[in-house]
Amino acid sequence: MEIFKGKVSYKGVAIGKIAEMAKNEVVVRRSHVEDVEAEFARYMEAKTKAQEQLAKLGEHAAKEIGPAEAEVFEVHSMMLDDFDDQVEEIVKEQTLNAEFAVAETADNTKKMLQAMDDNPYMQARAADIGDIANRVLKILNGWDGEDNSFTEEVLLFANDLAPSETVTLDKSKVLAFVTREGSTNSHTAILARTMNIPALCQCPVPADAAGKMGIVDGFTGQVFIDPDEETLAKYIKQREAEQEKQKLLLELKGKETVTKSGRKIKLYANIGGIGDLNFVKENDAAGIGLFRSEFLYLSSNDFPSEDEQFQAYRTVAEMMAGKEVVVRTLDIGADKQIDYFNLDKEDNPALGYRAIRICLSQEDIFRTQLRALYRASAYGNIDIMFPMITSVWEVKRCKEICEEVKAELTAQSIPFKDCSLGIMIETPAAVLIADELAELVDFFSIGTNDLTQYTCAIDRQNQHLERFFDAHHPAVLKAIRMTIEAGHRHNTWVGICGELGADPELTTSFVEWGIDELSMSPSSILPVRKIIRDMD
Repeated sequence: MEIFKGKVSYKGVAIGKIAEMAKNEVVVRRSHVEDVEAEFARYMEAKTKAQEQLAKLGEHAAKEIGPAEAEVFEVHSMMLDDFDDQVEEIVKEQTLNAEFAVAETADNTKKMLQAMDDNPYMQARAADIGDIANRVLKILNGWDGEDNSFTEEVLLFANDLAPSETVTLDKSKVLAFVTREGSTNSHTAILARTMNIPALCQCPVPADAAGKMGIVDGFTGQVFIDPDEETLAKYIKQREAEQEKQKLLLELKGKETVTKSGRKIKLYANIGGIGDLNFVKENDAAGIGLFRSEFLYLSSNDFPSEDEQFQAYRTVAEMMAGKEVVVRTLDIGADKQIDYFNLDKEDNPALGYRAIRICLSQEDIFRTQLRALYRASAYGNIDIMFPMITSVWEVKRCKEICEEVKAELTAQSIPFKDCSLGIMIETPAAVLIADELAELVDFFSIGTNDLTQYTCAIDRQNQHLERFFDAHHPAVLKAIRMTIEAGHRHNTWVGICGELGADPELTTSFVEWGIDELSMSPSSILPVRKIIRDMD
């Protein structure tokens, strides 16, 4: 038995077979072939398999996220057809192997696309070419397309997991996440909390552990490889105890989130896409307090169109059947980078070009999203929330653009509702001018992750600073209380959508300070409901 130690991102116990997140790139060698017809036929067979895999990925993505990602896979399949002529020429006229022909074709195509300075769309397609080519190359080397598709439940290990890499995972097969890098504030950690599965980061488990039996202890931060019988029996018992605790919490489903004295709190869920809605329903959330719309962009290889976004927002609104859905407008930059935005490298991206700063600088992107949101509002109860606000003028400009978008839709006879507008309070600047901001919006939602980062001047993604990152810092808690009081002075309701919203140590304080809404990972809703119902 081997034991490894990491940092806890989310608590729990998981037992199962270990699987390594595959990211293998193929090493291509140049060689001559005798039978060029057979070699080209080998390429065509691999291409056909690649297109079949892309079709399956598209079907899965459509169910998990919405139609936008499905269309991306269709585009990839069509782009692959453009390889045929060049590959045939290299194989048949130069008598070279299919692997080299595919790699050479991909390299030539990427260079051609990257040279199109006057066509950003085609330049963005260059990144797709590498992914497409690598898929064919892996198939030529015997890959069956099942790297990250699991036939059984697994403990998923990886060096790190980017948000976009988790999009098409079959989440029903993942029992736990363990990464060798990353931080407890990463998006992998957030995804684990949404899925209610244990997660560890900075855990140096070797890649050759794949296929072995493992235990992930999300309480102590330990991973056990090939555990002995005594250890396995101990953790089976502990897992059963955790499952029994969950059963007791399920008795709270359908009950109000109200204190004994009658104070009601809205308990909402945070989601990243359509695929998370099952978790929302299973855990009896009263609504969605944070729909991270950037995941629609992260899961796409190009700017999602208005119709693609509309379909995703409409689906969520309809599935929530009239319950409130708060959609945060595009929040990228800092730790969430998207290639096709072509953002410049910044020395300090957390303080740089991100979130509302991008939207107000590239208004065409912003308007497309707002049009999609307002169109979807006709099918449910959608609120719109703007992130990373620091100034009154930003809110005023956001509202002006909303009015312009509504005027456009009215002129086109497109139905919509007049959505409530809110802002994220996640900077000290927003806290200090909360009274002025409250006069302009319908609600505040406090993003405690960034509020802690900016208040304490600590990069929350820097794993070397975790001991200094204190979400319970008195200054952070004072900022939260000040925001609640300022909002209520102007009849603006106030919620929390950051990780502190689910912190059981602070739930009682938040309720006593007058918080109106708490939004959290779906798995935290019933435990927090119990705390609130036990309050006087």
